Amino acid sequence: MMNLATLVEASAQDYPGQTAVIFNDRKLSYAELNGAANMFANGLKKLGIGRGDKVAVMIPNLPYFPIAYYGILKAGATVVPFNVLFTAREVAYHLQDSDAVALVGFAMFAESAYAGFKQVDSCRHLIMGSADPAQPFAHEDEAVMDFNRFLGMGGSPVFDTVQTSSSDTAVILYTSGTTGSPKGAELTHSNMIMNAILSAELLDAKPGEVALTALPLFHSFGQSVLMNGCFYAGATITLLPRFMPDAALGIMQRDDVTIFAGVPTMYWALYSYPKADQYDIAKIADNLHTAVSGGSALPVELLRNFEERFTVPILEGYGLSETSPVASFNVRRKARKPGSIGIPIWGVQMALVDENDNFIARPKDGADLSEVGEIVVRGHNVMKGYYKRPDATAEVMQGDWFHTGDLARVDSEGYYFIVDRKKEMIIRGGFNVYPREVEEYLMTYPKVSLVAVKGVPDDKWGEEVKAYIVLKPGETATVAEIIDFAKEGLASYKYPRQIEFRSELPMTATGKILKRELVDED
Repeated sequence: MMNLATLVEASAQDYPGQTAVIFNDRKLSYAELNGAANMFANGLKKLGIGRGDKVAVMIPNLPYFPIAYYGILKAGATVVPFNVLFTAREVAYHLQDSDAVALVGFAMFAESAYAGFKQVDSCRHLIMGSADPAQPFAHEDEAVMDFNRFLGMGGSPVFDTVQTSSSDTAVILYTSGTTGSPKGAELTHSNMIMNAILSAELLDAKPGEVALTALPLFHSFGQSVLMNGCFYAGATITLLPRFMPDAALGIMQRDDVTIFAGVPTMYWALYSYPKADQYDIAKIADNLHTAVSGGSALPVELLRNFEERFTVPILEGYGLSETSPVASFNVRRKARKPGSIGIPIWGVQMALVDENDNFIARPKDGADLSEVGEIVVRGHNVMKGYYKRPDATAEVMQGDWFHTGDLARVDSEGYYFIVDRKKEMIIRGGFNVYPREVEEYLMTYPKVSLVAVKGVPDDKWGEEVKAYIVLKPGETATVAEIIDFAKEGLASYKYPRQIEFRSELPMTATGKILKRELVDED
């Protein structure tokens, strides 16, 4: 028997007075967090919600999130995290698709949450947290309850956690749905617990450590690596609902943050923030012992620039929602290789396959890198499958191996180097162009701050390479200037013929650049 809620229960037993959560001037100890989660579980039980039921959570990085998350797990139910920016249509789709019987939301997003909730008859309860706990969330609909009053309905801070099976579904994480409708990856209690344990080790988390949690908790990276990993270790998470570089630096300074995990655009924002000198960067750098990057490829030039300013090495890892999420990492016991996503984590195997699903061999000692192949993964981190989608599951699971859709090379020591997403590869005149390679090179130009490269339709070549560029503050550049620089370091079929300057690039709530939303402004 196994339940993911054990992470909090064990730390509440071993470190009851240790701070588990910081949000501004509010702090929750492990004993208080566990007690509140017990009250939430008692409330769910009174509603008749239990083992096997699905409960959706649409809450930003606030104390409400872990209370609801672990309360749902304690009740034996499955957590279904929602992006807080979902529209009413998206809320309704995910509620319907996941078979959720309840939705836990937050007042700031009440309009879309309620409108979506009302479209799905099978979802019977809406529990809403308010910005001010002293002012309960009020609604004329009897199906809507205030979060804190719901805790009061639960009453007792003691709850006998439902003993779920290790193979039961603990969390359903929906993929971004870049192709077709979003699909829910079913992750078991075993999947999630193993990833939390290994994440704690990778972060070097332990009691007394403080991790800035700006990554959304509804996303696998923030949820598994930071929240679950830190709670397993008895460490503290300090919550930031929306990442802004000034807010992040302020919390780092205030709370003596020792661990930071983010996506590349967060590192870019921290490094390029023009008013960073208003903060005690020396103190921040002295406290910070671990910096982790994931979610998308980290440009090597950005890695070097950030490390020079903050004097902490960035450890890059790799994973997907379907892999709980961590699959590989630059582990401390081995040499770090900038530009690499590291080696597979303990208990996980990774390999590269060609288009015919044949394994690609590692190069021999002294050789460079292998051929490009698709990353496949197997091990304790791989999902059960996509919820109610056996055909979609069969497409990505070949035997024991999960096919990621990501392209990479591997060196003789087993370190993997991401090339690009299989579906983002540009085919120009029959030649393969990997956007990341072009982005990495353009990022080395002194005037360039951020780059996104994608293929655009072209009558002659099929696809043409186009670069969307954000310049550093105060800099100016011409299209011809950028193209001339690109010609110097890229093969003739690789360099971008089209350049578009932007003041910013569209991003997801988790900080990934949304290439599909990059369209010509003219």
